[in-house]
Amino acid sequence: MTTTTAPTTSTTTSADGTTIAFETTGRGPALVLVDGALCSRTMGPSGDLSAQLADRFTVVRYDRRGRGGSGAGSSPYAVGREVEDLLAVLAAVGGHAHVLGISSGAALALEAARGGAPIDRLAVFEAPFILDDTHPANDPLLPERVQELVDRGRRGQAVATFLRTVGAPAPMVLLMRLTPVWRKLTAVAHTLPYDLSIVVPFEQGEPLPDGYYDAVAVPTLVLAGGRSPAYMRSSQAAIADALTGGRLDVLPRQTHMVKAAVLAPVVADFLTSTS
Repeated sequence: MTTTTAPTTSTTTSADGTTIAFETTGRGPALVLVDGALCSRTMGPSGDLSAQLADRFTVVRYDRRGRGGSGAGSSPYAVGREVEDLLAVLAAVGGHAHVLGISSGAALALEAARGGAPIDRLAVFEAPFILDDTHPANDPLLPERVQELVDRGRRGQAVATFLRTVGAPAPMVLLMRLTPVWRKLTAVAHTLPYDLSIVVPFEQGEPLPDGYYDAVAVPTLVLAGGRSPAYMRSSQAAIADALTGGRLDVLPRQTHMVKAAVLAPVVADFLTSTS
């Protein structure tokens, strides 16, 4: 794949006909970033990560379906459709690439790897699973509850429900409603059930199913923040243990809102390592 340092924006088409927009920048092996809930190329960690990584990789940032420049979806939502979207991006940037997934994007990237996606090396930061009793389980019907709020036009309540579920204090959520970012969040509220569909089955306080990640054949770095809650750190350890080629690394003083300047060098070293 020929790369340049100047950002270029392109589109590809997923298996169900949905247009997926992506941007490439940098020089080197392709590295696809998979965002978490409510994030896109214009909002979230991928911009800062791209700036940190573009000196060593051709960084590919794409809008997951229903966000930014990507289509809303040409078929009913299923996790498999989002896996197909990632496969379409991988095909468009050379047929294979490294992948870095953040939060629910980490869970999505792992699902793609389970299905044999052409991933060279995989790094995942804090797939938001609850796999033991160190945190109450989330409502298994949460995706449906949030979808109902969206369908009734109560996008703000859908976003607030999600934020409270992931631990944002009520006063913070109230303050966020008064900021310009709130409009951006509510604009993509319809995608929250997508992310919840990916992660809620793994937020029930039960261990991963036996052999769940046995099919993941690529070397995988599983990352957690040293200041993240116990359930988050223990779930990342469980994911790493379940992967044949898995390795766990804990980033000191980091939380789920990880700093790009801390995450990027660790990921870059792993992706370029010969071991």
